[in-house]
Amino acid sequence: MNPLLARLHPYPFERLRELTRDIKPNPDFSPISLGIGEPRHPTPALIEQAIVGNLNGLSSYPATAGEPALRRAITDWVQRRYALQIDWQTQVLPVNGSREALFALAQTVIDPGREDPIVVCPNPFYQIYEGAALLAGARTVFVASDPQRNFAADWSSVSESTWRNTQLLYVCSPGNPTGAVMPLDEWRTLFELSDRYGFVIASDECYSEIYFRDEPPLGSLQAAAALGRNDFSRLIAFTSLSKRSNVPGMRSGFVAGDAAILAKFLLYRTYHGSAMGPVVQKASIAAWNDEDHVVANRQQYRDKFAQVTPVIGEVMDVALPDAGFYLWPALPPSWPAGDDVGFALALLAQYNVAVLPGSLLARQVDGHNPGQGRIRLALVAPVAECLEAAQRIAAFVRAI
Repeated sequence: MNPLLARLHPYPFERLRELTRDIKPNPDFSPISLGIGEPRHPTPALIEQAIVGNLNGLSSYPATAGEPALRRAITDWVQRRYALQIDWQTQVLPVNGSREALFALAQTVIDPGREDPIVVCPNPFYQIYEGAALLAGARTVFVASDPQRNFAADWSSVSESTWRNTQLLYVCSPGNPTGAVMPLDEWRTLFELSDRYGFVIASDECYSEIYFRDEPPLGSLQAAAALGRNDFSRLIAFTSLSKRSNVPGMRSGFVAGDAAILAKFLLYRTYHGSAMGPVVQKASIAAWNDEDHVVANRQQYRDKFAQVTPVIGEVMDVALPDAGFYLWPALPPSWPAGDDVGFALALLAQYNVAVLPGSLLARQVDGHNPGQGRIRLALVAPVAECLEAAQRIAAFVRAI
């Protein structure tokens, strides 16, 4: 067996299931889960119709590069969303959801034969970054974050010796779990570091279409163009339909950026068997070509957060995120400091509300786990269910 498999950590939800295995939730309350970030709004009818209307596509093998019509639909969307023109033939590829592509890019980029190959990750982070690095034969370095700046990564804390061996940097903007959006100055810093040390930047942007400000979040390609980097050198952006269009089960997204890297990525994916099915391609075209359902979806989240955030804010330190569908509250002072796992277990037992302990979303750096002392609330259920969960959490805190 591949010995690198032994280096993988259990996924946060596996750890949570193990922690809660013996808990018997209070039967007076119906179960509500705010733990998993799985969109639960209805799938738009136009996507369902596109699937049903194109079932004849099941009879043919798909091309790994995707149909020209799909890649053109994606580049048209990029033009509308970011006012950028990218080449549909060389600068974009469809992928089976951003998760598999985030993993696969590391296998393409990392040279395990180089001395001490490093992948740099934010902290807290999406665990696929770490798993991709480990299975590519690299070492993961987690960047210290500043809770006073919404857990922004402190890039200055990374040593020069680390940067010299870094081959890949993962970033997530809007961030999971904080919902923070990286500003242009931070992108300038990262591009300068990439130029100096030669590493690739993988920008996870799967939450980009769920936002609460008037202006949509800045994207990595958009930031690069604003800074005169129109060739997107050493930059790959990842975008998904899962959150934008409420189709997590369809497994559809795209990557865009540096044409030279994407050519190698296509080669890897061809051998890996990562072609998107023809039916999913047709449904994806319908999704990327329509914005009305995205606006309606975003409004549902805005309405939900407007009702839920004040309820949680009465008992815990929490703020409306820039984007995404998570709240990231700190534990109340009345609860033992740092015991986010105990808080989540007691909440489940007493009020039948499942949340994710923040410490499961991070790694210890210099003796400190930046997620410790917080919980992540995924507001993906209907508004009434999320509001009920918030009221139960408030009651739980008041009873401590």
